[in-house]
Amino acid sequence: MESRKNNARAECREQSVERLKRAFFISALFSLLSALSACGPYSFTGTKLSPDLKTITINNFVMNTAGGPANLSLTLTEKLKEYYQRNTNLKLKPGGDADLILEGAIVGYELSPVAPTAADQAALNRLTITVQARYVNNKDETQSFDQTFSFFKDFPQSQTLNQVETSLVPPILDQIVLDMFNRSAGDW
Repeated sequence: MESRKNNARAECREQSVERLKRAFFISALFSLLSALSACGPYSFTGTKLSPDLKTITINNFVMNTAGGPANLSLTLTEKLKEYYQRNTNLKLKPGGDADLILEGAIVGYELSPVAPTAADQAALNRLTITVQARYVNNKDETQSFDQTFSFFKDFPQSQTLNQVETSLVPPILDQIVLDMFNRSAGDW
């Protein structure tokens, strides 16, 4: 009986030691991560932006194509502003004298058939949105670019665009925003 109590006490001490080791490890890990996040331009959001960049202007994107929801360009502009504010330390600055400037236009909103079937009909339709973006880094011109970004989503031929547009457009714009961010500020 005494032997069981001693074994139980020893087991309890071992568990306590293991818990203390785990707590120490977690504490050391958080300290290390905090120290690393304070070093240089690196951030855990994966940005490569120089620490001397403080401001960004995101001009309203314009609609240079037919079709699409009336608020598409405004939705894209707002998604870009939110994403940069959430994932960088940059402050939005209206006007054109910011460290970074991002502007452009939606140049494509296209519906096309894909996945043909034996009956000469498409099993799927594809909605593709294309955005032309111009990014200017006023501190380092080598980082500037003018590029087209495009993404698509497929949907069954049995549905109309009107039925699925509200569920397709947001993830397409989210991916385009992510691609634009990665090209301009991401370290991928």
